[in-house]
Amino acid sequence: MDIKKDILYSEKLGRDMQVSIYGHYGISVLMFPAITDNADEYENEGTINAIEHLIKIGKCKVFVTSSIDKEIWFGGSMEPKEKSHLHFKFNQYVEDELVPYIYGNCGGPLPVITAGAGKGAYHAANSFFRRPDIFLGAIAMSGDYDLGIHTYGYFDDNCYYNSPIHYLPNLNDNYWLSFLHSRRHIYLTAGSGKGENPENSKKLAYILTSKGIRHHFEIKDENYSHDFKSWNAILNSIIEGRL
Repeated sequence: MDIKKDILYSEKLGRDMQVSIYGHYGISVLMFPAITDNADEYENEGTINAIEHLIKIGKCKVFVTSSIDKEIWFGGSMEPKEKSHLHFKFNQYVEDELVPYIYGNCGGPLPVITAGAGKGAYHAANSFFRRPDIFLGAIAMSGDYDLGIHTYGYFDDNCYYNSPIHYLPNLNDNYWLSFLHSRRHIYLTAGSGKGENPENSKKLAYILTSKGIRHHFEIKDENYSHDFKSWNAILNSIIEGRL
């Protein structure tokens, strides 16, 4: 399996971002870290090993970006307004810098599916729902899609447009809905075991159904907890059986 660790300087964020790349060919899967901000997290936690057989045969090519969550809503000492602005810059990095980087690495604008678990599931879902014109779909495992839970009462327009639970119910623009209605690779999953809160995924699935957006939604049993063992098994199942 081809492995490459690259540094992508982000003009939007004014810093280096690490991108870990696994594979040589296939549908591009852009992953966001689940717990840390480390681009090597999924390699360290056995996720890449769990799907290595799929990567080797060219089923997918995985790109894992580092994140800045510890500075914004999941930690950090900045004022909420600054965190909101930094989140805006992170979106710009993903959409305007990281996606073109992936295209360049793959030799052209091939399909990109976002993916992640935990807080990475939030970013995977939010990135896709914000820009279904550039992403083919999303794999979101054990996520929380209400940004308001993490902003402690602060909720400006940027927070609103980064909170799928809030902006999707009010999305009536046919231009964006046409993209969402045409997508076939939206996967929401959660377990019923230790540390899981499947209600978060149920809320998002309900909204998608109400908007006529087709998706695959599954609540696993109590054997699936909020951990990498569960996420690795789920990701392998989706990529192998659905993509």
